[in-house]
Amino acid sequence: MGRLDNKVALVTGAALGMGRAHARLFADEGAKVIVTDVNEEAGRENVENITQSGGEAIFLKHDVASESDWKQVVDKAVETYGKIDILVNNAGILLSKSLEDTSVDEWDQVMDINLKGVFLGCREIIPAMNKAGGGSIVNISSIYGLIGAPDCAAYEASKGGVRLLTKAAAVDLIKHNIRVNSIHPGMIKTEMTKGLADIPEAAAGIAAKVLIGRMAEPEEVSKAVLFLASDESSYVHGSELVVDGGYTTV
Repeated sequence: MGRLDNKVALVTGAALGMGRAHARLFADEGAKVIVTDVNEEAGRENVENITQSGGEAIFLKHDVASESDWKQVVDKAVETYGKIDILVNNAGILLSKSLEDTSVDEWDQVMDINLKGVFLGCREIIPAMNKAGGGSIVNISSIYGLIGAPDCAAYEASKGGVRLLTKAAAVDLIKHNIRVNSIHPGMIKTEMTKGLADIPEAAAGIAAKVLIGRMAEPEEVSKAVLFLASDESSYVHGSELVVDGGYTTV
């Protein structure tokens, strides 16, 4: 406990799924958390749960593909807490379509949220982190930012972009004393994968490809995010941390 004492963390897409788990763990570890999402009802519920458990958090409605939303969210966070030490670019969507079946509008939507949203976050957070004397950015990519798979062309392209954007940001932002790293989760039990997890045959097929033999709980990814967000990872910069139960090993 207390690994993020005196830290202020902004977590996007934190109403549900992995982002919800990240925000709760950060609050448990002492951070003041800004929970952002387009899902206002679930986001406020997450904040209520955090505060009822003794943590400190606020909710801000936030479309990560909007430059103006990013500016407003960062300004409000600094107005409330004086700085931002940690940014977790977690918000994302999944499109399960093959390349030939993906429309231009669908491609653009995935890129806007999954990739442009990360770019905007990395750029817009700089002044707030300068107030803190530096900080840590954790970008949530995917194992599908590392390997290919069928029927996920836009998603994989966006997550591969997050991986390389992370490395570019690591080079550019070191002068601000900002560390930037990416997390590459495998198959996680979230709302995004619920359709697969609820089908016994599909869940068994996924588990068979994972060396550990099961899908992960969101909290298992959150522990890796916590490490990169905390000062414990002070010499980790521009790296990619794979959290996939061994899926990409074989």
